[in-house]
Amino acid sequence: MTTTSSNPNIKIGVKYELDNIGGEQGLYRPDHYFNKLEDAGWVELENKRLGHVQFFEKEGTVIAIEIHEDTFDIHEMNKDAKY
Repeated sequence: MTTTSSNPNIKIGVKYELDNIGGEQGLYRPDHYFNKLEDAGWVELENKRLGHVQFFEKEGTVIAIEIHEDTFDIHEMNKDAKY
């Protein structure tokens, strides 16, 4: 499902439902999913990680993956985003 945001740093977002992801506070990342992102050329910006939000970059595009219990959001960040 495509999501909208009033956050000026976010260009577009998508929300997915996935049972047993994240744990109660969204702090348990699905390593198999993140490994596939890295295999596809996405590089984690570890110094930008904010709790349950991780940032990845590929070819000048930055995405934020926000993990919650049983759902996760993927946001494409605007080019001039502050995060």
